[in-house]
Amino acid sequence: MAIEDNPESRKRYGEELRRRRELAGLTQQALAELAVLSRSLIAHFESGRRRPTLPDAKRLDQALGTDGIFVRFLPTLDGKAVAEHFEEALRLEVLATEIRTYAPNLVPGLLQTRAYASEVLSSGYPPKSDEERDRLLATRLERARILDNFDLPRVWYLLDEAVLRRPIGGPAVMAEQLHHVLDLAERRRRIRVHVLPYSAGAHALLEGFVSLMWFEDLPPVAYVEGLQTGRVLELPSLVQECQALYDHALGDALSHRESLALIKSVAKEYEHAAQL
Repeated sequence: MAIEDNPESRKRYGEELRRRRELAGLTQQALAELAVLSRSLIAHFESGRRRPTLPDAKRLDQALGTDGIFVRFLPTLDGKAVAEHFEEALRLEVLATEIRTYAPNLVPGLLQTRAYASEVLSSGYPPKSDEERDRLLATRLERARILDNFDLPRVWYLLDEAVLRRPIGGPAVMAEQLHHVLDLAERRRRIRVHVLPYSAGAHALLEGFVSLMWFEDLPPVAYVEGLQTGRVLELPSLVQECQALYDHALGDALSHRESLALIKSVAKEYEHAAQL
């Protein structure tokens, strides 16, 4: 099945390329020479008339020193690489210097292993074709590459205990997934994980998923998501309210160290169950 190109996403891609080029103080011709591309091709990219290939995107990242942004941005050009309501959040995610996420039911996308993500993407209705599922899976795993950077973004995850206890894919998949979260949190100091235990009872974020994002040269935003819907909030008063709700719920959570101990304990439970 052919991949449908997304004109609106191509336009946003071009706008971001132009913004990054101008911030670098480069003309289209100068960027073309650095990236070993033609000036007319740069112009087509910026206007949204052409879709860069993967080698093109790698050259743009190298020329502009953008640390993989234009490679990671490529999946948003494919019509079904992400849900339509998530496209704007994905564009912002790769620009963020800090991300704080509350997850009520599932391990957040950036933390998901291949096996866990495959189970999640196979669970929808109507069922996805193997090709569509694999395309969505590739996009999700590619997103996680922003965690490979040494300094940015700084990431906080607030996980409901249900995220740990819901056996997506069975005990073996869950054990691998929780160990992956532990590995990231223990090896990278910029990644913090807090678990909101069942014992906390009612809390400020009961209504659902929220992701808060801060940027170097843009005002902060909040992304909220529900069933088949999602919305980027930019109004300062709404963003501040989401930040306050997050902080309030964080106050009911376990400390980073206590959270990692709980995750490790639950992972061992899954390991034992997988051996039965």
